Parts: sequence; C-alpha cells; structure tokens
Amino acid sequence: MNTLVCSAPTQLAYEHRPAPTLRPGYALLRIRRIGICGTDLHAFEGTQPFFSYPRVLGHELAGEIVDPGDATDFRVGEAVTFIPYFGCGTCIACRRGLPNCCVQMQVCGVHLDGGMTELLAVPAAALVHGNGLSFDELALVEPLAIGAHGVRRAGVQPGEFVLVVGAGPIGLGVMEFARIAGAHVIALDLNEQRLDFCRTALGVAHTINAADADVAEQLRHITHGDMPTVVIDATGSQRAINNAFQYLAHGGRFVLVGLQKGDISFSHPEFHKREATLMSSRNATRADFEHVLHAMHQGLVKPATYITHRVPFGQAKDVFASWLDPSTGVIKAMIEAG
Repeated sequence: MNTLVCSAPTQLAYEHRPAPTLRPGYALLRIRRIGICGTDLHAFEGTQPFFSYPRVLGHELAGEIVDPGDATDFRVGEAVTFIPYFGCGTCIACRRGLPNCCVQMQVCGVHLDGGMTELLAVPAAALVHGNGLSFDELALVEPLAIGAHGVRRAGVQPGEFVLVVGAGPIGLGVMEFARIAGAHVIALDLNEQRLDFCRTALGVAHTINAADADVAEQLRHITHGDMPTVVIDATGSQRAINNAFQYLAHGGRFVLVGLQKGDISFSHPEFHKREATLMSSRNATRADFEHVLHAMHQGLVKPATYITHRVPFGQAKDVFASWLDPSTGVIKAMIEAG
C-alpha cells in the first residue's frame, strides 16, 4: 500500500508498505481524509516535542471500515473517525478517567505511525460512529475536540471574556467552543488574514493584532477595565505564552493548549497577586469528541468553513512544505485519500 513517510525533518517520500495484519482488539480502516494540523507541520520542520523519525504522520482522520474486528457495533463500509490517543488503561491518569494524559501515551501519527497511508489498523475501542457526517466533517472532529477540551479545562462560564491567543485551526476550535459555552471571545494573532477569518467566518466580535503596541489597553477597553478572566494559548510559541500572562484578570485562569519545547517564564509576584490558575490541556477525551459531534449535528459548528486547501494523496508530498508559509493563507489543509 502507498504510504507517505517523514524520514527526517523536511524529508517526505512515498513508500510501498504491506497492509497491516489485523490483531485481536483492532479494526481495519481505509483512510479517506487526512487533516493537516500544527503537530504534522511542526514534525515536518523538526520542532515537535515527543517525536522520533521515521514516522508516518496524520491523526486527524476519517475512514471507512474494511474489517470491524472486535468492534461488533460497527459495520463494514461505515464512515468513522477515531480517538487517536491510545492510553495504557492502568496508569494513575487512566485509572482516574484521564486517558488523554496517560503516563505511557501513544498518539497515532506521533509515537506510532499515523494515517498517511491506504489502510490503518486502530484499537476497536477508539472508534467513533460517523452517524451521517461526511468524511470532511469526521476528519475535523479531532482538532475541534482539542479546542473543546481546552474550554472545558478552563471551566468557561457564560458572559466571561475569553482571550484566545493564536488563530490557527486549534485556536479557531477553542473560539468556537468558548462561544458555544456563552463566552465573549477575543482573538489575538499576528496574522491579519487569520484575524479577518475570525471576524468574517466565525463572527468573532473582538480581534487584536499581537503586534499592536497597545494590546493590553485594547483588552482593558473590551473588558470594561477587568481584563480577560480566561486566557487560552493555542500558539505553541514560547514568546506568545510568556507574554500573555500580563493579559490575565485577577482570579483568572491561563490554559496552555499549544505546546513548545522551552521553559515558561513569568513574574511570580504578578501571577501571585492575581491568585491565578495555570493549567495545561492535553489531547481530548471521548466526552469532548461527543460534544463536537453533537455541535456539528446541531449546526453550531460548520466544519467546511475551515478547509481552505485540498489535495489528492498522491500530490501531498509536493505541496506539504508550502503549508508552513503563512502567505498561502492556509487554515486547514485536507488530503483526500482512498
């Protein structure tokens, strides 16, 4: 089967690999859509933590069942997605119902080979019914679930001002589910094209360019002097994360959805006097996936809005590097396979 392999940073090549053997507890999928996210792009450029090469990328996936294996409530030909974070089931996190931060986490496309291939065997327990959604929609459930999980971690309440730092695909998902939670959303990004997308496609009322000299003053004006009670970073930029501490209201919560390799640095007195809360948000749970599916079915989220670039699987190698260039205007690139 044809497989696109990232053998080293910036190195992609098609290889022929044998079809996977179906083991007990697994189901076999024919991959139909592969969404490209920041994790894939960072792995390609060599800046993704927890990563080793060679690796088959791809974890935002939609497919159809070739063999359901032990998944007796799924049928051959059914359109599905799956939860691509495979927990051990026995560690302290898994025992407490937090498999998304399993001690021995194995993420499809990061720790294990992912979906840039024709056929993929996945744990049957990870499958998620498509329930009439299209392949495009199903491939976007996972990134939206990342945003939904970050909002849930923050405990966003109706009427709160939520500052989302970073208007990439994950940040856009955070904005959507903060809005669904009843928050007033503020988008902060350096890319004016993405801020315009927030305004026109998502209806975000408040947008700020991070390069402006008066970001803090704009936030005070929007929040009537209070500053945002929730700040959620979706950049994975050390500078952006460190800088955003100053934008947090007293008693506020700062949630890190984005991931970077360096250290976080902030003023302890400034953080302490706010009695602020700092937390990370890793992956998502089945509850988040179900929340996203419900939102899609209710029309609260329109996934097709995000897809700006589309390419057949056989051409993905040649255009992949271009998706790192902000000038291409890419929000979500989608590879069509199968």
